[in-house]
Amino acid sequence: MKILLLGKNGQVGWELQRSLAPLGELLALDRSSTSHCGDLSNLDGLAQTVREFRPDVVVNAAAYTAVDKAETDSQTAFLVNELAPEALSSVCAATGAYLVHFSTDYVFDGSGQRPWLETDATGPVNVYGHSKLAGEKGIAHQGSQHLIFRTSWVYGTEGGNFAKTMLRLAQERERMTVINDQFGAPTGATLLADVTALALKASQPLTGIYHLAAAGETTWYAYAEYVLAKAKQIKPSLNYAVRDFVAVPTSDFSTPATRPLNSRLNCTRLEQALQLKLPPWQDGVDAMLTKIL
Repeated sequence: MKILLLGKNGQVGWELQRSLAPLGELLALDRSSTSHCGDLSNLDGLAQTVREFRPDVVVNAAAYTAVDKAETDSQTAFLVNELAPEALSSVCAATGAYLVHFSTDYVFDGSGQRPWLETDATGPVNVYGHSKLAGEKGIAHQGSQHLIFRTSWVYGTEGGNFAKTMLRLAQERERMTVINDQFGAPTGATLLADVTALALKASQPLTGIYHLAAAGETTWYAYAEYVLAKAKQIKPSLNYAVRDFVAVPTSDFSTPATRPLNSRLNCTRLEQALQLKLPPWQDGVDAMLTKIL
């Protein structure tokens, strides 16, 4: 199997390099690669890469993910999140390659308390969500055989993440405020990469949209509480300065982009299709903390 991976140095891309390598010949690119074009803002270059390498599978782990910046930089957000996936789908349809792409719970409006199904009506509340939904539609419109994983609250061990920020602030500040009315499941890039590899090894290729997130749910506040307690358990020498740890509503934080309150995803369809059981979100967080501490 020949696999083309785009976005190799992102949180998910970094883990995909590991999980996809045993499956065959892997060409991993990012926007600064020189051997082939891996820049999602260069649509012609991307298409040329696919035509030259002739992969069996294209895995697109690259995206424009600056949610707040997208509000004033919509042109770039739509170029990377809509036009590039659409162009990839077009060239994959022409060459017979299978396209795997990652999307987000931000395609929904964040209302209610029920975990979102793949068939639920979409309704993004910010530019980022609109651009990702447009990418999903563009992929389908171009007619490639494709698999789109919608996920949420993604973190990796490489680079920054929410848990690292909470640990740093807890050691620097006496008072911390964390949002307690947004619900979701922290989902590790490791899990996304491992399930992607499983999907590629499946006897019957999955097609269409599937939700993929860790099991269970929490809030950012409860997630932070868990991280601080677990980190102290792993590394008792940690000293926290924080004395006042306060739960606040989203309305207390003013951000350019509106955030959905309900990021829960129902992953039953994927679990049944691949005959797997997604692990509780705490398992991935524990592993990540063990690695970074």
